[in-house]
Amino acid sequence: MKEQRDLEDLNRDTSTGWKSYFQLGDVVGYFKRLFGTKDPNAPSNFNLKMMHGINKISIVMFLIAVIVMVTRAIMRS
Repeated sequence: MKEQRDLEDLNRDTSTGWKSYFQLGDVVGYFKRLFGTKDPNAPSNFNLKMMHGINKISIVMFLIAVIVMVTRAIMRS
Protein backbone atom coordinates (compact mmCIF):
# COMPACT_ATOMS: atom_id res chain seq x y z
CA MET A 1 0.00 0.00 0.00
CA LYS A 2 2.81 2.40 0.86
CA GLU A 3 4.61 1.56 -2.39
CA GLN A 4 1.50 2.41 -4.39
CA ARG A 5 1.21 5.81 -2.67
CA ASP A 6 4.89 6.45 -3.33
CA LEU A 7 4.39 5.65 -7.02
CA GLU A 8 1.37 7.96 -7.19
CA ASP A 9 3.38 10.75 -5.57
CA LEU A 10 6.24 10.15 -8.00
CA ASN A 11 3.90 10.25 -11.00
CA ARG A 12 2.27 13.43 -9.74
CA ASP A 13 5.67 15.12 -9.27
CA THR A 14 6.92 14.18 -12.74
CA SER A 15 3.71 15.25 -14.46
CA THR A 16 3.90 18.74 -12.97
CA GLY A 17 7.61 18.84 -13.79
CA TRP A 18 7.03 18.12 -17.47
CA LYS A 19 4.32 20.75 -17.68
CA SER A 20 6.70 23.38 -16.38
CA TYR A 21 9.07 22.76 -19.31
CA PHE A 22 6.39 23.60 -21.88
CA GLN A 23 4.89 26.72 -20.33
CA LEU A 24 5.26 29.47 -22.90
CA GLY A 25 3.32 32.22 -21.16
CA ASP A 26 6.31 34.55 -20.80
CA VAL A 27 7.40 33.99 -24.41
CA VAL A 28 3.91 34.65 -25.78
CA GLY A 29 3.63 37.75 -23.61
CA TYR A 30 6.93 39.06 -24.99
CA PHE A 31 5.78 38.55 -28.60
CA LYS A 32 2.48 40.28 -27.84
CA ARG A 33 4.37 43.27 -26.44
CA LEU A 34 6.87 43.28 -29.28
CA PHE A 35 4.49 42.90 -32.24
CA GLY A 36 1.22 44.05 -30.68
CA THR A 37 -0.12 47.37 -29.56
CA LYS A 38 2.13 49.61 -27.54
CA ASP A 39 1.59 50.25 -23.85
CA PRO A 40 1.14 54.02 -23.33
CA ASN A 41 2.49 53.79 -19.76
CA ALA A 42 5.73 52.02 -20.75
CA PRO A 43 8.93 54.06 -20.74
CA SER A 44 10.14 55.02 -24.18
CA ASN A 45 13.46 56.38 -25.40
CA PHE A 46 15.55 56.09 -28.54
CA ASN A 47 17.72 53.20 -27.32
CA LEU A 48 14.71 51.15 -26.29
CA LYS A 49 13.01 51.71 -29.66
CA MET A 50 16.15 50.66 -31.55
CA MET A 51 16.57 47.56 -29.39
CA HIS A 52 13.00 46.43 -30.06
CA GLY A 53 13.38 47.20 -33.76
CA ILE A 54 16.50 45.05 -34.00
CA ASN A 55 14.72 42.26 -32.09
CA LYS A 56 11.82 42.37 -34.56
CA ILE A 57 14.20 42.18 -37.52
CA SER A 58 16.15 39.26 -36.04
CA ILE A 59 13.02 37.28 -35.18
CA VAL A 60 11.60 37.75 -38.68
CA MET A 61 14.92 36.77 -40.29
CA PHE A 62 15.15 33.68 -38.09
CA LEU A 63 11.64 32.57 -39.04
CA ILE A 64 12.38 33.11 -42.74
CA ALA A 65 15.56 31.02 -42.41
CA VAL A 66 13.66 28.20 -40.69
CA ILE A 67 11.02 28.23 -43.43
CA VAL A 68 13.72 28.11 -46.14
CA MET A 69 15.51 25.22 -44.40
CA VAL A 70 12.29 23.22 -44.01
CA THR A 71 11.28 23.76 -47.65
CA ARG A 72 14.76 22.71 -48.84
CA ALA A 73 14.60 19.57 -46.71
CA ILE A 74 11.17 18.74 -48.10
CA MET A 75 12.29 19.34 -51.70
CA ARG A 76 15.36 17.10 -51.34
CA SER A 77 13.45 14.10 -50.05
